[in-house]
Amino acid sequence: MTDKAIPSADDAQNILRQISRAAVELGHTSVVRELGVAEILATQAIDPLENIPEVTPVQKLAKTKEIQERNEAEAATDPEALIPFNLNALRKRLREATDARRLLSNDATARQRLLEESVYDVAVERFKHEMEVIRSLELPIDGAMQSVKKWMWDWHVKLELRLVQELERIKNEEEEMVDRKKHQALTPFLSLLTPKKLSLIVILEVMRLQGSGGIQQGMKTARALLTIGKAVELEYKAEMCKINGIDIPEHITIRTNGAFFTALGYRHLHERRVAARKQMEDAEDWTAEWTQSVRARLGSILVDALMDVATVTRTATDPRTGEDIFEEQPAFFHTYEYVRGHKLGVLKVNPVVSDRFARDPVRDTLHPRHLPMLVAPKPWLSHDQGGYYFSKSHAMRYKDSREQQVYMREASQAGNVELVYAGLDVLGNTPWNINRDVFNVVLDVWNSGKKLGKIPAAVLEIEEPVKPANYDADLTAKSNYLERMKAVQVAKGNNHSDRCSVNYKIEIARAFLGDTFYFPHNVDFRGRAYPMPPHLNHIGDDLSRGLLKFGESKPLGESGLRWLKIHLANLYGYDKANFQERVDWVMERLDDVYDSAENPLTGRGWWQNADEPWQCLATCMELRNALMSPDPHAFESSLPVHQDGTCNGLQHYAALGGDMAGAQQVNLMETDRPADVYTYVADLVEKLTAEDAANGNKYALLCQGKISRKVVKQTVMTTVYGVTFIGAREQIQKQLKDRADLPAEECWPLANYIAQKTMHCIGDLFKGAKDIMTWLNLAARIVSKSTPRDRLEAISAPSAVDKPVYAETFTKRLSKELMTSVIWTTPLGLPIVQPYRKTKRKQIMTAVQTVYISDPNTPSEVNSVKQASAFPPNFIHSLDATHMMLTALECKSNNITFASVHDSYWTHASSIDQMSTIIRDTFIALHSSDILGRLRDEIRERYADYWVPIQVMNLPRMKMLLTSMGGEVPASNATIGRPSKRAASARKRTSKKAKAAESESPLALSEGDEAAMEGEEKLALLPDESAPPLPSGHFPWQKSFVKLIDTLPPIPQKGDFKIDNIRQSKYFFS
Repeated sequence: MTDKAIPSADDAQNILRQISRAAVELGHTSVVRELGVAEILATQAIDPLENIPEVTPVQKLAKTKEIQERNEAEAATDPEALIPFNLNALRKRLREATDARRLLSNDATARQRLLEESVYDVAVERFKHEMEVIRSLELPIDGAMQSVKKWMWDWHVKLELRLVQELERIKNEEEEMVDRKKHQALTPFLSLLTPKKLSLIVILEVMRLQGSGGIQQGMKTARALLTIGKAVELEYKAEMCKINGIDIPEHITIRTNGAFFTALGYRHLHERRVAARKQMEDAEDWTAEWTQSVRARLGSILVDALMDVATVTRTATDPRTGEDIFEEQPAFFHTYEYVRGHKLGVLKVNPVVSDRFARDPVRDTLHPRHLPMLVAPKPWLSHDQGGYYFSKSHAMRYKDSREQQVYMREASQAGNVELVYAGLDVLGNTPWNINRDVFNVVLDVWNSGKKLGKIPAAVLEIEEPVKPANYDADLTAKSNYLERMKAVQVAKGNNHSDRCSVNYKIEIARAFLGDTFYFPHNVDFRGRAYPMPPHLNHIGDDLSRGLLKFGESKPLGESGLRWLKIHLANLYGYDKANFQERVDWVMERLDDVYDSAENPLTGRGWWQNADEPWQCLATCMELRNALMSPDPHAFESSLPVHQDGTCNGLQHYAALGGDMAGAQQVNLMETDRPADVYTYVADLVEKLTAEDAANGNKYALLCQGKISRKVVKQTVMTTVYGVTFIGAREQIQKQLKDRADLPAEECWPLANYIAQKTMHCIGDLFKGAKDIMTWLNLAARIVSKSTPRDRLEAISAPSAVDKPVYAETFTKRLSKELMTSVIWTTPLGLPIVQPYRKTKRKQIMTAVQTVYISDPNTPSEVNSVKQASAFPPNFIHSLDATHMMLTALECKSNNITFASVHDSYWTHASSIDQMSTIIRDTFIALHSSDILGRLRDEIRERYADYWVPIQVMNLPRMKMLLTSMGGEVPASNATIGRPSKRAASARKRTSKKAKAAESESPLALSEGDEAAMEGEEKLALLPDESAPPLPSGHFPWQKSFVKLIDTLPPIPQKGDFKIDNIRQSKYFFS
């Protein structure tokens, strides 16, 4: 910038940009940073963060006064000493991204690569640079200079040499191995990365895990080994993305003529994706998932090598002579601890390292790959290609289930999930900005340390309970005191955790000020879409949503201005009136709206009392700016406006069952005012408790006037998602504690009482939903207890020595064959596989210790209870996910900006009317098909040759449920062994437990059913020890089994509600 040979400032800037791009390609982030600073100084260019204060970081939570005093003393000389490890790393990483923006402001692609580049490459470069600086200054490496960074660099140098030797030794041993089939070779995995890279991975990951898992000055061995193995795998795959030249492709242009849902349009979409995928695919071997065993063994080799070479020098003073004594000790060592009565292997850190670690500002060891993207995400081309460009991403979030991955891969290769991929692309291509006006207020509040909305206070002001005088004599007083003291400590810990979480959000928001960014999306195993960046996104809390706005703006128009006012009323909590009343309500408070927008922290603070305060503030500012503009209708608005479903799960149940009464309660029918099912249930519960209070019930008297809509809302909402009595009790207990007007020790029994009443009222109100839930539960239970014919024939055959198969042998084999998951396909072609299986622990011999891990790749029996209880909520979730995807695709076809939070759909205010029509049309299209009938047909086809034990179908409770659903109970003309004495006594115990559960509350019936049925199903397969052997040869299993398709009950009869009525409902989504 100062060289006279370059007379033009533009030429100089072009040279700098080319050098910066080259530095990005080579991973030299320090060069990019220094050039960015140089350009700012030389050209006096406008800094996007000019006049924006730094974010005051959270400080470590001191458990004792001594630790706090020591931390404060160290912070006087090192301001970063008190910042939590991961937060400090994120701050540093974001600062580098900010510096790069100064130089590469017009090259978002290069900056995106910089964000996703390997943290290990950056770390080794920085450690090396800092050590060279120390040596060039000829500073003595004494005790004061023995920082964690210095140690880590020394360990890295030694470990790199050690790994070269170790890899050669392992390679030679495996080449000489006689039986290679029994032992999987590790050399191919260890050779994927250089020793330098492996060295940095193990050092940084071990330091990051220090103090995790509740282990003081250490970490759990199994967790450490698996984490390091996984880190090696991810780093290798990220490198392969770069080696294979996976560049940013042109985005798939989605037609806007509504051609998604025609056969030609779908085929065209699939063909384009196949063509794009072929251009980007390389050899398949590097994309496969590694097993847990490989990860653990690989991690153990690296950790063992680190423990061997990593040392520190400890200094002590001889009390007799006063001389300093020096001793070299291992930096890490392996030992065992007892945790909750179990012997647990742990990796411990030398106390001198741990102490220094708590004080040194060690940074650069966290890789925030999952930040928002500066360019539109890579289109989803297959199940594992899409989203981020330089790091591996998956279209589905697998819950440790290999089965899910296989089904998703096969469906993708067959071209059955093109609409799902297209929907994810629509969601990912929505541009976003940080709302600078809201951010300024958030930053002021944060740096002040005060509590406001979702921002917790820097110091939680909570009064500790006074220790009672009769503490030692009165057990009740002692128990109450300890419980309240524990609540105080938990509150402090939660406050600190919440503040750390908010700190992440604000740091990221500050770094992306002035940028347009994107959230790549993927789906969970039920098909629900989620943004992949975990910290700041629109699916987060009120603060996250208040900080975000669309990256595109559109004129409000008359309709948009009206919807902006309705949106403000909704956010404040005035959402049960009709639309015109909400508009009038806002206009009556226009002075408060203006005051909130103009003086958010110094005015009357009207916005702070809203249900969603930060979103309310953002809307106040948007509405004020619109009304103050010369033409409010022409005002360019970028604020997202929401349309939310009314207890969306119940809406789907009402539509599935044609339930007229249920449809009325959840706004599927035309009404003058919106129905509020939560208030309705709260009123019913209040009425029941008033009756009990008149009879002197203690808890009924205590809760008078305290059963609000808010207390029962979450329980009503989650009932259709399978909430149990225990879950409902916990939800209500949390709401009662938040009221802060009840003694802490009374919240649990009071929540127990209210939960019973709430569940009783819900059961009476939504009978149609309950019938469908029962059918889904029963169908899943039958499926999870079934076995395919070929497996039954295999386990009933004689062994190799022609020994006959007895009932006991067959039963033992059969208990290991219950492997059938509940699987179904959504209307968009997405295969859903329920991942609930019994956990099997596997023993792995490693160089450090023997570890026990649960390997998702190891086949294990299904958890039939979980399969059954989770099927109803998972099925409904798959339907609401389908509805959202259909709406997203239609909005894209109509050029409408779209974002969603499950059943809350967002767009510009001016597009609300158009999106509302699309929401209703797609919901009607979805439910006009026979969804339950198609599900039953799919179950019959998928499990056509699966068989269920007749004894299971004849259990008392199973017979009762089958009969109630109109099913046929197979005749019990054969059993697998006669009931033994052990089975009879066990059945009595199970029956007693069920009766006890039933007597607890009306809702506990379902839990009693679960416990009893699971116990009885196990008993039905118990062999009779005294039974004589059956004839030699094959076991005649056909006499004891019935075909699954013959046991499936008919679906519940549909009611009189007509789905087309939704078009007339103004408050279906509102």
